[in-house]
Amino acid sequence: MAKGVIERIGEKDSSVLNHTQGMKMVFSQLLEKKVISSLEEIEAVGHRVVHGGETFSQPCIIDEKVIKKIKEYAKLAPLHNPVNLEGIKAAKRLLRKTKQVAVFDTAYHTTIPDYAYMYALPFYCYKKYKIRRYGFHGTSHEYIAKKASQILKKPLRQLNIISCHLGNGCSITAIKNGKSVDTSMGFTPLEGLIMGTRCGDIDPAIILFLMEKEKLSVKEIDTLLNKKSGLLGVSCLSNDMREIKKESRKNKLANLALEMFIYRIKKYIGAYMLILKRVDAICFTAGIGENNPDIIERIKKDVFGFLGKKVKFLVLPTDEELMIATLTYNLLKREKCSG
Repeated sequence: MAKGVIERIGEKDSSVLNHTQGMKMVFSQLLEKKVISSLEEIEAVGHRVVHGGETFSQPCIIDEKVIKKIKEYAKLAPLHNPVNLEGIKAAKRLLRKTKQVAVFDTAYHTTIPDYAYMYALPFYCYKKYKIRRYGFHGTSHEYIAKKASQILKKPLRQLNIISCHLGNGCSITAIKNGKSVDTSMGFTPLEGLIMGTRCGDIDPAIILFLMEKEKLSVKEIDTLLNKKSGLLGVSCLSNDMREIKKESRKNKLANLALEMFIYRIKKYIGAYMLILKRVDAICFTAGIGENNPDIIERIKKDVFGFLGKKVKFLVLPTDEELMIATLTYNLLKREKCSG
């Protein structure tokens, strides 16, 4: 019925100071454009929450216990969960009688088996600090799995796909019988593929080496790995794939960044093929996945060379907002039926 976005909330020189002000602007637009006639028409608000830890495997109605847990998991997602909470508080403040629903990015990956989510660290690291693979982009991967099921006309419970979410942040998920069984992001979104500014998989000893040699603090090494690495770090140019590709023919570092990016994707696809044993489709989505057919053709050529044309390649625009709205609607529907 309506779609929009407010950016740069609370940033310097922004006219939107906080989430409450931003949400008031949204509601005034909905009323002005006659999408709704009053705020009472809004039955629920679906909120994206990045980290739900091991607690949340499904969307849930937000109460004080849920808010407490979201705060608790903020230590695992310090850049996301606190901001997600700001949106929740703003909506609760302005829509006091409306149900607020949390949809967790990590929830889709709670079906990953323990031998795939555990790290080979002393077991107390898991028991005490809950260090394990959580995975992210779950809402996107779930949407892609359902979309692929419709396109291939195959029930989700029988569907095996490899879902590649390629944007500034990148992750690949192995989906077996409609459920996530492994994913490239781990304890944080840093692990896995090469991304816009994130390094992805590296030897962890490199971190200790750099901290000693460069005299880096924990905060400085975190910035280096998350904000100065990836395509930007290798190319010394940009984190934008459009810029990387444009310069790759004449710039050796830009070309190296591109080659590394594609190589790492193929490496994960190969590993997940072995895990799934049968693959119905390899799906590509998000900014890079949806807009770079030349990259997909290079991956397809190698897969076809290995397997023949048994695997379908699908480019599917993701819609996390629609997925959040659908999951929110379905939860309310179940509540009404059971109530």
